[in-house]
Amino acid sequence: MPTESTFILAAIFLILAATGWLLGYFGERDEQPPLNIDYLKGLNFLLNEQTDQAVEHFLEMVRVDNTTIETHFALGNLFRKRGEVNRAIRIHQNIIARPDISSEQRNHAFYSLARDYQHAGLLDRAEILFIRLSDDSEYKLEALTKLIDIYEQEKEWQKAIGVSKKSYKIKGDVSFDHQISHYICELAEEAAANKDYEKASSLVKSFKSHNKKTLRLELVSAKIALILGDLNSAANVYCDILNKNSYLITESLPLLFDIYTKQDRLIEFDAKLSLILEKNPKMMNAIAYTAIVSDINGSNIIDLCIERYIQDDNALSEFISANDIIRSNSSVKIETMAKIRQGLKVLATSNPRYQCNECGFSSQKLLWQCPSCKQWETQRPFLSVKFDSLLQRKAIDS
Repeated sequence: MPTESTFILAAIFLILAATGWLLGYFGERDEQPPLNIDYLKGLNFLLNEQTDQAVEHFLEMVRVDNTTIETHFALGNLFRKRGEVNRAIRIHQNIIARPDISSEQRNHAFYSLARDYQHAGLLDRAEILFIRLSDDSEYKLEALTKLIDIYEQEKEWQKAIGVSKKSYKIKGDVSFDHQISHYICELAEEAAANKDYEKASSLVKSFKSHNKKTLRLELVSAKIALILGDLNSAANVYCDILNKNSYLITESLPLLFDIYTKQDRLIEFDAKLSLILEKNPKMMNAIAYTAIVSDINGSNIIDLCIERYIQDDNALSEFISANDIIRSNSSVKIETMAKIRQGLKVLATSNPRYQCNECGFSSQKLLWQCPSCKQWETQRPFLSVKFDSLLQRKAIDS
């Protein structure tokens, strides 16, 4: 049975047939018949799901000119959206091959063909056409945007930086500093992975000096310091992130704790954390949740944060009597709190830990670029354990 897409294609044929009839009726009737039987033949191909034959027939019978070219573009775009990219490519190549179209129409065809190639994963071919269009055409900005998409996908960060700067020169009112800072971080992390720590440090310092839009640069510099054994510099960076009450607490707190643990300086760690909490008491919840998920043990301040977290969680009080546990003797309290923490960790790690603010995509680890909407640094951590499934189970059991 013909699908919805088939009827759309058929409608395109009918519109074209009507256009031809109107031109014949109101134009020079001796030169153009009122209705070409070939339209009905093409329509029959479509309704019988013989799409390949229909396309061949369509390309043979219709001359590309100002009255039919938009129909070609509509048909090509429809095929691309349906995932039939090879057919879209053939149609757009057919338009480009015509000698009698304007430069604007040819650029439109090149842009459509480049999108076909990109959709098909033929990124090298798409790149060539988008570069051509980005030099001097009415599709300059669109082509630059598509080039950025390609370079991000291919992880060609240096090219992405160059195209972003070129886009800024054209737009002027849109800053690309935020995404460029992430490209710099990607380059720095690649250099660090290749043990070129001097290049990695140079990249971060060169951009950090005039860009304050992301703390990822701080994280990368701390990572490099850790690799080089400069624990104090790394600790200072992580403390600075905590002081700013950034969502990157979830990334920096476990690493900061590890540094102080390796140096046997947990008393100093607790003192620093106490000062941070005095300035911003609302951080207590984020610190407690991060400590639970990352299994941080041995800090008195973090233990207090977790106790407060358990006491203040209304959903958790459905299952345990937190106040009674906290007031119990020390051995019972320690054993019970350890079990509660382990249970909370299992619940927290069995669900996504991060969610994109733009599109809602969730993941277990922090992804700097959302795989769904392709935006940079839009993921934020969940800071509480989800008890919905447990509450539903309890209602069913009762």
